[in-house]
Amino acid sequence: MFTAAMSTASQPDARPRGIHRAGCVMPATVEAVPLLRRFALDTAHRWGVGEQSGEGLAVIVTELVTNVVRHSGSLDVAVLLTTTGRSVTLHVQDTGRWRPRRPRLPGDDTEACCGRGLRLVRAYAVDCRIVRSARGTRVTATLAPGDETAPEAPGAY
Repeated sequence: MFTAAMSTASQPDARPRGIHRAGCVMPATVEAVPLLRRFALDTAHRWGVGEQSGEGLAVIVTELVTNVVRHSGSLDVAVLLTTTGRSVTLHVQDTGRWRPRRPRLPGDDTEACCGRGLRLVRAYAVDCRIVRSARGTRVTATLAPGDETAPEAPGAY
């Protein structure tokens, strides 16, 4: 699990030089989703990450933390952000056991809003990796802040 270590740039709105990290661990509850999203957005803003990349980061944090809350059974969720100035890497880790989603049944709404989380993550990230082990699940997603074009959301009208 991550430790909560915060790093700030010497000038609040300047893009940091070198490697900077910020982490937060919270109980895996529905209340953690907006709080960890805000943590990620505030950190990205402090590091000078562009608005669209910040929006992508917010979507990714929301989806991954929601997955932990809904599917892992973990007692807590850890978020670690790292920037090199050229990219932002997000790690979301839990200590639970992944509970597979039940198969769709006849009559299920195939257009339902659920089940698109990892597709959304992959739409915003330039790289996404999932590692499952006996100690939990860790998802790593990397965004390139210099690329300020938002992807088309999967399944958007």
